[in-house]
Amino acid sequence: MDKRTHILNSRNSLVNQLLYQMRDEELQKDRARFRKNMERLGWIMAYEISKQLNYEPRQVTTPLGELEIQLPVQPPVLVSILRAGLPFHNGFLEVFDDADNGFISAYRNHTKGNDFEIKIEYLALPNITNRDLILIDPMIATGKSMVLAYREIVETAGLPDKVFVAGIVASEEGAEYVLRQIPKATIWVGAMDKELTARSYIVPGLGDAGDLAYGPKS
Repeated sequence: MDKRTHILNSRNSLVNQLLYQMRDEELQKDRARFRKNMERLGWIMAYEISKQLNYEPRQVTTPLGELEIQLPVQPPVLVSILRAGLPFHNGFLEVFDDADNGFISAYRNHTKGNDFEIKIEYLALPNITNRDLILIDPMIATGKSMVLAYREIVETAGLPDKVFVAGIVASEEGAEYVLRQIPKATIWVGAMDKELTARSYIVPGLGDAGDLAYGPKS
């Protein structure tokens, strides 16, 4: 596995329980639980990513004295792919509560058979030039949505410094594609699955994260 790939459940932790509940076909029917678990995983992943940010010393005065503490140079920019990314995004925002935020609407437009193209219809982005970017999407299947979103971000809002691609579940194929197309990226996921179906859905995955969080699309 590429050293730029970080898989949280590669070591046993509470992440296992969250992933179990999100994957289980009965438990995931509880939408409130599903959204909350996405948010909780966002908290955990934000904490892990925070270790990779740039820090600088800051003097603090307590009631009994002074000391120096290392603090982030600046908060990252959080950009989520709608709609499935929203609960996951909220978890990151609970940790990086002074972060700037952006949102992108991206969806699959199926053309013929199993073929599809990624369509982007909406962007709301802050200036990202020389900032640390966390690009958030729960499911990294083919990786095409992430790569296209990143290209739109760079064209619209500037070139970031560090790029953290965050997902709940990724396919090995999708993760490899993202790393090839975004050389400065690192990937952070709860779990990595090996397979994609003919229609490019992750197996075993967990299903459609957007539908599980908010209800099926018509």
